Amino acid sequence: MKVLVVGGGGREHALCWKLKDSASVTEVICAPGNPGIKRVARCENVSAEDVAGLMKLAQAEKPDLVVVGPEVPLVLGLGNQLRAEGFPVFGPDKAAANLEGSKSFSKRLMHEANVPTARFEVHVDASEAADTIRSWGAPIVVKASGLAAGKGVIVAQTEKEAIDAVRDMLSGNSFGDAGSQVVIEEFLIGEEASCLFIVSGDTILPLASSQDHKALLDGDKGPNTGGMGAYSPAPCVTDAVAEEVMETIARPIIAALKKKGAEFIGVLYAGVMLTNEGPKALEFNVRFGDPECQPLMSRLKSDLGEVLLAAANRKLAGAELEWHEGTALCVVVSSDGYPATFTKGQSIAGLDDVEAAGTTVFHAGTAEKDGQIVNAGGRVLGVTTVAPTVKQAQQTVYAALEKLQWSGGFYRKDIGYRAVAREEQAIVVK
Repeated sequence: MKVLVVGGGGREHALCWKLKDSASVTEVICAPGNPGIKRVARCENVSAEDVAGLMKLAQAEKPDLVVVGPEVPLVLGLGNQLRAEGFPVFGPDKAAANLEGSKSFSKRLMHEANVPTARFEVHVDASEAADTIRSWGAPIVVKASGLAAGKGVIVAQTEKEAIDAVRDMLSGNSFGDAGSQVVIEEFLIGEEASCLFIVSGDTILPLASSQDHKALLDGDKGPNTGGMGAYSPAPCVTDAVAEEVMETIARPIIAALKKKGAEFIGVLYAGVMLTNEGPKALEFNVRFGDPECQPLMSRLKSDLGEVLLAAANRKLAGAELEWHEGTALCVVVSSDGYPATFTKGQSIAGLDDVEAAGTTVFHAGTAEKDGQIVNAGGRVLGVTTVAPTVKQAQQTVYAALEKLQWSGGFYRKDIGYRAVAREEQAIVVK
């Protein structure tokens, strides 16, 4: 079959790479793609947010399946329009995509569905939000309600920091329209994990567990980003935890959407905090996580094209996923200065040497200029490998990154540190 993938980031590179490897897939087209995706798919220069342009492309190419990677086109209703034209689509309609498009909607739906989550309030008035912050105390979490590319979450350590964040968001300085509403949440203590599910109506198929590192700096310090690295599986997600997340979080939220007339077809991403009181939902996304997608696709043994088409056609019941053994680990290389200001157009060399050292380099924010790869975004590369242990995967990726020639690149040096510690502790116990 012919598959059209919408998007041009690291997640879409991983999806195109895996689809290219699927026996069921004869051709992969990506819009707009990137220089890395060009190696595994035919790229068409249509923006992921250009719904009209994407519709014209689909009508011209007549793909057997459309996979929508990013959240923005889903929130804009691309899935609705494609389905209206008869295309099988992997990605939810606009109503279901609101689960990610509006954190205030998402939190209220969690409350209605009795999904365990942090205590919260939604505010549009800065002074009222400040009153809540002073009442609850710090640390406390402030979230822009709308889409903010994974950066609209402030974990404030002081009341002043939280109040400043609220005022900045509501003034439009930080995230524009995304911050016109803010969600104030209690700070949850625990370990965070990413639990993803392929959903097709009432059928919910869990993917392997994963864990990402959202903070910019080693030791999970510094500002939140879209993700600086990830690995799969996540040892903290035991079989019992996975089952609890399915029954108390995934099934209830999908049922709540259906009750509102929003049938979900696509990926449900539940960001979960594993607290002493059990798993609690932090947020939902309506697409594969980035960078979680890179290690997940690296471990997936099943034919991705078959699975996504079955989901799109509401024929997922009975499907099972097979996974490669070991651990997949991805380290994100960002532009120095991200998530604040950074310089674009810097030359990146040594990518073939990085891959020759036993990794796959997924392109996220790259472009081509005068025949050279240059940085064109905040998160630029996702260097990924699969190894028998977390420690070996970590060592392989960091050794390979020494061959990268980009003075303006930045990456954390400790991706997977929690899993490595668990691994080493298990060896000592034995």
